[in-house]
Amino acid sequence: MIEKILVYLTHPHVEAWNFEPHHKDILARRFPQMEVIICLNSRDFLDRLTEADGVLVWYFKKEWMEKSRRLKLIATPAAGADWIDVKPTGDLKIWFGVFHGTMMAESVLGAVCYFLKAFGLSRDMQKKRKWARVKISQRFRSLYRARVTILGFGKIGCTIGGFLKPFGCTITGVKRTAIPAPDYFNGEDRIVLSAKLPEVLPETDHLILVLPGGSETQGLLTQEHFRMLPLTCYFYNVGRGNVYKETDLIEALRNGNIAGAYLDVFETEPLAEDSSLWEMENVLIQPHLSAASPQYLELFVRELIERFEKENSIAQGL
Repeated sequence: MIEKILVYLTHPHVEAWNFEPHHKDILARRFPQMEVIICLNSRDFLDRLTEADGVLVWYFKKEWMEKSRRLKLIATPAAGADWIDVKPTGDLKIWFGVFHGTMMAESVLGAVCYFLKAFGLSRDMQKKRKWARVKISQRFRSLYRARVTILGFGKIGCTIGGFLKPFGCTITGVKRTAIPAPDYFNGEDRIVLSAKLPEVLPETDHLILVLPGGSETQGLLTQEHFRMLPLTCYFYNVGRGNVYKETDLIEALRNGNIAGAYLDVFETEPLAEDSSLWEMENVLIQPHLSAASPQYLELFVRELIERFEKENSIAQGL
């Protein structure tokens, strides 16, 4: 059992990503024997690290392990391993958050509606006080019978598909390895291996990327892949920005190879002020916030509690 846990979860820009005393209270009520210490800066965290059995952090550096003689657990709310610079061992567990799916699905669904119902154009016409009924209606499309391809069909990708499915679309999940189909699939939905991607892209109306970062996904999509997509296809990325070159995406948008793009992640963050993406009318940009919500860290804490309870049950042989 983790007896002393250090929390160093602060964020300078997003209030919802700061660990607060009420988050500590949720954990303490379930595990009153656990000492939870909130650290507000790296100096305080590093000074106390030698005492900790577990840490809750956004990032962890390899050199910090020298101070971590008691450490049994590193837990992060983040879904990706980008900022945890150590690997699990027999004595050290590393837990990543898996609670993001619903919030990210809400963001993707919002972007889908933004494009299909021409909300951007409607807002522009509203500012001009123009009743542009004909112009706006010509942009309208529907998810009904649309073909949605989700590249990266893990837990988050599967959740996104579950949000979109009730609108009557067909889901194709793309994975490196075969997995069972989710319960919401019907006869038209499918899961295909990554090698089949070139066959799937020409039949895609919405391409949603939910891929992790790292060498295995670096440059996975090329100019040729963008050219395979229908001209009416919309592109969404809520995974990582290393999957393609942004210059290739910009070229595809400029040349009309795709209809538009919702981008929450980028090759370099923050996105450079001189990037052409800022000026494109068919691009919707968010600054890496697709999973943000006021409930973010509460969901993380409740997920931690479930994991601790499972670990205790296993340890007790229940």
